[in-house]
Amino acid sequence: MSVDLSSIKGKVMKFGDGMNTDIIIPSQYLEDSDPNIYCKHVMAAVRPTCYHEIQEWGDTIFVGGKDFGSGSSREQAPDAIKYAGVKAVIAESFASIFFRNCVNVGLPLLEVPEITKHVNEGDVLTVNLETATVTNLTTNRSFSGKRIEPFLLNKLRKGGLIPELREYVIQHGLDKP
Repeated sequence: MSVDLSSIKGKVMKFGDGMNTDIIIPSQYLEDSDPNIYCKHVMAAVRPTCYHEIQEWGDTIFVGGKDFGSGSSREQAPDAIKYAGVKAVIAESFASIFFRNCVNVGLPLLEVPEITKHVNEGDVLTVNLETATVTNLTTNRSFSGKRIEPFLLNKLRKGGLIPELREYVIQHGLDKP
């Protein structure tokens, strides 16, 4: 399986600075370990109707400010975003562990300085992770982001760490006794 990282398109759902993992998916919703269940509470602490809006909008891109994903290292936060149907997360900066967790679960993301000053709720964006660019189709403006290391892009292309490892095991015949 290969994911196209050159033309991710979606409508902006905008958030501010400091969206930590407890805001992304509050711990009280993690009693069930199924991401198909807990994703229904994504961002409920700041936007109670978030999941339903994502379902109505279809292709959605989260745009956040500084320090997106700070707090605990729980990987359920990027899983909640991904399973809710969000196509990508663009932020001014990410907590490093959240960034790696997104890569590991196959959630496309890009750091773009001052992006919140240049997009509004409901704008339509295209994101190209291969070139680290975001184009706001609503305003016809483009922005450069911080390039993602090639080995991390490869993980995202494969759909995350587990699909990448699965492919490696099969390619090298390690799945046979």
